[in-house]
Amino acid sequence: MLAEDYLDKVLETLLQVKKTQAASIHAAATLVATSIQSGGVLYAFGASHTSMIAQELVYRAGGLILANPLFAPGLSLDVTPVPMTSEIERLEGYGTLLVRNSRISEKDVVIVASISGRNAVPIEVAMEAKKRGAKVIILTSLQYSQSVTSRHSSGKRLFELEADVILDNCGPPGDAVMDIPGVKVKTGPTSTIIGCALVNAIVVEAIGILAKAGMDVPVFLSGNLDEGDQHNRYYMEKYKDKLTYL
Repeated sequence: MLAEDYLDKVLETLLQVKKTQAASIHAAATLVATSIQSGGVLYAFGASHTSMIAQELVYRAGGLILANPLFAPGLSLDVTPVPMTSEIERLEGYGTLLVRNSRISEKDVVIVASISGRNAVPIEVAMEAKKRGAKVIILTSLQYSQSVTSRHSSGKRLFELEADVILDNCGPPGDAVMDIPGVKVKTGPTSTIIGCALVNAIVVEAIGILAKAGMDVPVFLSGNLDEGDQHNRYYMEKYKDKLTYL
């Protein structure tokens, strides 16, 4: 079955990520844990479908409470027409504006996800966050990004910036992994599945580091468990000055 073949491809990619990205995951988690111990928070940014990777970290059962989205108007799939997101992601100056109007500081860590790594907005988000002194973690596909040119005037792709950690999702150019006879282009994208697994791996590792250091780590409990609402209210009230989405 094609469905099983696709799932096999996903599993193969996850195993490749596990094999090749373990050190980078640990390095990223260490940055997050150190930031939180110093009073900072985790920010996450992605555009269009990649925004789902950033959203995965925010207000998430089992997730770190000290995680903020860097939302960009026009760069999620709730706009009409949706193809406009592709044009907005290429606008120079917009990524700089987003960070300048955020609370990102030198205490924080920013994950910037862009699978092709070529468009202006994620490149500028990473550049401006770095200028502010924040630690920057880049999540991209090295194979994909190395196969295309930058759409930013710097001439740089995301992985070519001075990031603190670069994570490779091990995906192919174009993202899709399945060839189906009679279909002109590949189908079966993997970047969202792999990206969400990567950022959750970072969070789990960071939580473990913080717990080992003796911190009462603020982790969301599912609101669909009877005790979830009370648990989450306590921690959101405790950290409300650090949560930009409240």
